Amino acid sequence: MSRRSLPFLEPVRVTTGERSLAHLAAAMLLDYPTEHVRAHHPLLRSTVAGLPRGVAEAFLAHLDAVDALDLAEQQAHYVTTFDLRRRCALYLTYYSSGDTRRRGMALVTCREAYRACGFEPHDDELPDYLPAVLELSARAPGPVTDALLGTHREGLEVLRSALHAAASPYAHVLDAVCRTLPAVDDATAQRFADLVASGPPGETVGLSAPLLPFPTVRQEVPA
Repeated sequence: MSRRSLPFLEPVRVTTGERSLAHLAAAMLLDYPTEHVRAHHPLLRSTVAGLPRGVAEAFLAHLDAVDALDLAEQQAHYVTTFDLRRRCALYLTYYSSGDTRRRGMALVTCREAYRACGFEPHDDELPDYLPAVLELSARAPGPVTDALLGTHREGLEVLRSALHAAASPYAHVLDAVCRTLPAVDDATAQRFADLVASGPPGETVGLSAPLLPFPTVRQEVPA
């Protein structure tokens, strides 16, 4: 996979409601594809079409691409992309902490963000799972979720670049998400460049103990 980074996208002006809608749509589309989700594609298509132009076009490009596949083909592409490519992980703390013991504390911080928004993480997925974070952002917009996404912005950009390098239709969903976020500042841009060059960090030399067994969590936010 190429390590060439993409230029940052210009943010699109969105209302709080439009941003929540975009993040909820992205949460659905970035999760493992099922017949149930695909049955909602027509509704998603009509809904995202009403978002600001740059965001809507990105979502529609994704839907056009995956609707040309049958479910089995989309599922196979999803697994190949997100489970087998190191730079396409959907777990945000992986980009900042990699497979190191400090990732445990990063996961604790993510879980506290859920609780600060009034939600309790579940036991079937990690709290940094991008679809879950985006769903939380959609349900609880505000400074906590803004900070959570902002902290991991360089990871989002690495994922977006990697998906484009892999010619994956999921790259369009990351384009849509990144267009709803603030412009990238210089410090984030430098961290992004470092991640593109070196990839997520590995375990510190001399630390042979496994990661602490934090339970997996999957945020399920009530309607």
